[in-house]
Amino acid sequence: SELSEEVREIVGDRPVFSFSVIANNKTISEFEGGKATVVIPYTLKPGEDKNAIVIYYINEEGKVEIVANSSYNAETGKINFRTNHFSRYAIGYNKVVFDDVAANAWYSDAVSFVAARGITTGTGGGNYSPDAKLTRAEFLVMTMRAYGIAPDSDPADNFADAGNTWHTGYLAAAKRLGISAGVGNNMFAPGNQITRQEMFTLLHNILKLINELPKSHTGKQLSEFSDSEQVASWAKEAVTLLVETGVVSGSGGKLLPTGTGTRAEMAQLLYNLLTK
Repeated sequence: SELSEEVREIVGDRPVFSFSVIANNKTISEFEGGKATVVIPYTLKPGEDKNAIVIYYINEEGKVEIVANSSYNAETGKINFRTNHFSRYAIGYNKVVFDDVAANAWYSDAVSFVAARGITTGTGGGNYSPDAKLTRAEFLVMTMRAYGIAPDSDPADNFADAGNTWHTGYLAAAKRLGISAGVGNNMFAPGNQITRQEMFTLLHNILKLINELPKSHTGKQLSEFSDSEQVASWAKEAVTLLVETGVVSGSGGKLLPTGTGTRAEMAQLLYNLLTK
């Protein structure tokens, strides 16, 4: 009853929670330098897609914000998410369907997952364009959204080719935060197709920034791939770590560092990371 009509309509009859921590009679709402992991039991309703189950943060203005790192585990019947602050949260359902994503496609679960969390809105006209080659701007924006890194609203400094479009603020934030130094001459080349080693480097930089680099090593070594020598010197640190921790597995004994990825592969990469 405390929620606005708009929020009640979004949440429906799903549960709403108010989390708090009290230490020494003081309420702690923000965790400096760390995050809390919250696990909530939830039983799927008939017909619900587990990938469309999301957590909403209800902010101080009473508006809802999707928590992108929330994920539902059908085996345990629980949804979990990480946060650096406590407040009111709600379980929600945000099913997004694209005309060009078949329900039985290998990437269907991944696309449903990233779309439900607002990580992508598709390419327009009700399509996701799964086979389209991924651009540098698309990868950067989707990954920043996935990890809750907001765009700069009024950037004082940006790449010379950032333009004035949907990715402008994200490019400015990426430059300011050191996620990317661009391709040289203060250019980012947002429309260029992104190579796999560029993807891995940007992903590594984002995970390092938010202190979420993977730590569990699998025993896999970069040298085991027949084309490991093709990895550029500027990408070697990132690729090595992502290979050793199992984030990157390659294909047919090759890493294909200079190859390009598709929008479907990008969705699957984020799905694997955020549901791990």
